[in-house]
Amino acid sequence: MNRLWIALISLLILAACSSEPRPIVLGQDACHHCKMTLMDPKFGAELVTDKGKIFIFDDVNCLMGYMDSEEGKSQTFKHVLVMDYLNPGTLIDANFAHYLKSPEFKTPMASNVVAFPEFGLLEEFKSKNGGVYLAWGELTTQFK
Repeated sequence: MNRLWIALISLLILAACSSEPRPIVLGQDACHHCKMTLMDPKFGAELVTDKGKIFIFDDVNCLMGYMDSEEGKSQTFKHVLVMDYLNPGTLIDANFAHYLKSPEFKTPMASNVVAFPEFGLLEEFKSKNGGVYLAWGELTTQFK
């Protein structure tokens, strides 16, 4: 019986120390940077530290603002994720996402930036709606 308890406690400790992302809970999660509650499944971002601490953001500029802050610069992130604009509620790797900036996008904190998982999808959307393509490096410098 003792072994069973030790195994269960070990599993719980390992689960608590997980450094994996989790789904954003709309209507409950608040942006770590601006404190607004996330409501729109097309916008959001998540940072997960190497130690498993999770930070949620409602817009790309809040994510960038935090990453550029002293607190953000002192962290090491295992995951940097952004919401896939075409698949609301789905987080994708921010480093490999493709970004489109356009006044057509009414984002929570007025960044006007959305993320796409594939460049072809961005190009298709851009041809119909306009906008400016941004790579991750351009995005990180634009919001400093």
